[in-house]
Amino acid sequence: MTEALWTIGSGVIGLSVVGLVGGALLQYASKAFKVDGNPLVDSIDALLPQTQCGQCGHPGCKPYAEAIANGEPINRCPPGGQETVDRLANLLGVDSLPLDADETTADQDLVAVIIEEECIGCTKCIQACPVDAIVGAAKLMHTVIVDDCTGCDLCVDPCPVDCIDMVPRPKAPDYWMPDRPEIISSDRFGQIGMQHG
Repeated sequence: MTEALWTIGSGVIGLSVVGLVGGALLQYASKAFKVDGNPLVDSIDALLPQTQCGQCGHPGCKPYAEAIANGEPINRCPPGGQETVDRLANLLGVDSLPLDADETTADQDLVAVIIEEECIGCTKCIQACPVDAIVGAAKLMHTVIVDDCTGCDLCVDPCPVDCIDMVPRPKAPDYWMPDRPEIISSDRFGQIGMQHG
């Protein structure tokens, strides 16, 4: 009986030692032979807008960056626009190409707008949005955060009641005049006191 226990114990200890030595060797090999990513892919990926919209034909920006590094055209990113194409051309040292997108997409900066009166709160648009620009809860109204929306159009098709429209991005006015410009100065409190006192 003791001989059987001794045999089993030595087998367990032997296998444990083999496992520990093998694990240590694998850990060393993973550090010694670590392959860093392609720095060109990382540089290209840093220039892409990171919307993960898939309009380029790839599931996200990183796969598109890998495809560009392998020779795919640089002009297939509508959310990035012509500026991104120009920056990619500069990085890669190639001629810039015109943006390969639908003309309405290329010419306009579109954002999604939810017609809130028609929204049923199904959350399908929230799940489809790659940048979390849609807020709301199940069975409650949803709305789009315009500043975060990239106009990728991925939220429109999943909507079962067709309550999402793509509209031109609202522009902030480039003019603003204060009601009382004489008060806006480094000594505004002194000026206020002089006017009232």
